[in-house]
Amino acid sequence: MPKPRKALINLDDTPYYHCVSHCVRRSFLCGDDPVTGKSYEHRREWVESRLLELAGIFSIDVCAYVVMSNHTHVVLHVDRDKAQSWSLREVVERWHQLFGGTLISQDFLAGKSLHESQETKLSQQAEVWRERLTSISWFMRCLNEYIARQANAEDGCTGRFWEGRFKSQALLDEAALLACMAYVDLNPVRAKLAETPEKSKHTSVRKRIRTALQEKPQPVELLPFVGNHRKDSPKGIPFAFTDYLELLDWTGRAIREDKAGHIDAAQLPILQRLGLDGRAWQDLSQSFESLFHSLVGRPDKVEAVVEARAQHWAKGIGNCRRYFSPG
Repeated sequence: MPKPRKALINLDDTPYYHCVSHCVRRSFLCGDDPVTGKSYEHRREWVESRLLELAGIFSIDVCAYVVMSNHTHVVLHVDRDKAQSWSLREVVERWHQLFGGTLISQDFLAGKSLHESQETKLSQQAEVWRERLTSISWFMRCLNEYIARQANAEDGCTGRFWEGRFKSQALLDEAALLACMAYVDLNPVRAKLAETPEKSKHTSVRKRIRTALQEKPQPVELLPFVGNHRKDSPKGIPFAFTDYLELLDWTGRAIREDKAGHIDAAQLPILQRLGLDGRAWQDLSQSFESLFHSLVGRPDKVEAVVEARAQHWAKGIGNCRRYFSPG
């Protein structure tokens, strides 16, 4: 029996999650349908634009994403502290970018005077909205329902467009985060839809590279790379972007059957720091989604979460021991 979403996404365990949504129709979400010859390529832009728009509304950062022909991957980071810093007005304004709100919230934004009872009711409602704006379930709902409505209108039909539930995996440590991001960013390369990460379309790594080539700061829509951990580290992905690009390039060469290039793992300090060897990394970058279940990370991290949840066992912990055990 599937576990309730609240049992799979617990921000006390980790703020990082990998989410996957699959289309249930034979027709493609995006790309070209080989049976009918119809192109749905424009829908990739729908998904990417909506995803980045939501990142600016929710207190949820996008670490990585890719829009494939019949499914999407996103790696998300929930920032509860940021949401707690929002004023009442900011919470209401953000929620109104997604939904109509209530008559009281509409009057509030219009500058109308509210009675004391209305102010109390609005404050209570705003706390509910604040919580929802840190919810991955609400984030994915606002993404998938929006795309489903557009696709149904274009296809002239009704009914379910996505599978009933998106799949989520908790990324419990830095090694799991990095492996999952590489897995997501290299999806088009593994599927032979792009020769290199920078030539892929509708991926986070392409967006990051194009911004870097323009000599601009990192994309504001994405959680930035901030280098290795230090005492005064700003919020962001705890790796250097150049190290990540080098790692992607090496991994992409290693998993391509028609490329014999290989870079010794000893030349990749990021792998050494994480305690991963080259062969294990190749497995992770090709099969991350199938190797693990809902919890991903070092065995001690997984065991701690299992104990905190009063569970007896975690599915996939064998592979966590195999790939993420130190030394």
